[in-house]
Amino acid sequence: MLNKRTTEVYALGQHISMSAHKARRVIDQIRGRSYEETLMILELMPYRACYPIFKLVYSAAANASSNMGSSEANLVISKAEVNKGTIMKRLKHRARGRSFAIQKPTCHVTIVMKDISLDEYIDTDSITWSQKANCKKKDTTMPYYDMYSNGGTWDKK
Repeated sequence: MLNKRTTEVYALGQHISMSAHKARRVIDQIRGRSYEETLMILELMPYRACYPIFKLVYSAAANASSNMGSSEANLVISKAEVNKGTIMKRLKHRARGRSFAIQKPTCHVTIVMKDISLDEYIDTDSITWSQKANCKKKDTTMPYYDMYSNGGTWDKK
């Protein structure tokens, strides 16, 4: 019998004070990339939305290492989405006793990371009782492959 194993973890940031359109501009750049490449992109991009998204990606990786015991080299952003949040409405005072409405938008950002080294399904028929007890403690790290040292896409001279 095959049981589904959880290979995905997520981090959710709610009520981030910026418009969803500005956050989507950054999220579209990191969707589907590896964890290390995402951190480099977010550190180098000049947008204000990068810092809260950087914190969410870092939090999702910390969730993956503590919940599943996975290494950061095996993590890939499988899903990243931005939704509109509530709009805070404020008043700005103007001349002659008038006021002007200001809308401050918020957004909700969800980052889902997947560990590519883990299989999604476990065959429970072939596992003995002693292996079932040690199933969550198993070390599932892959050998580290440095994708940036070969001078690929990041070779800017």
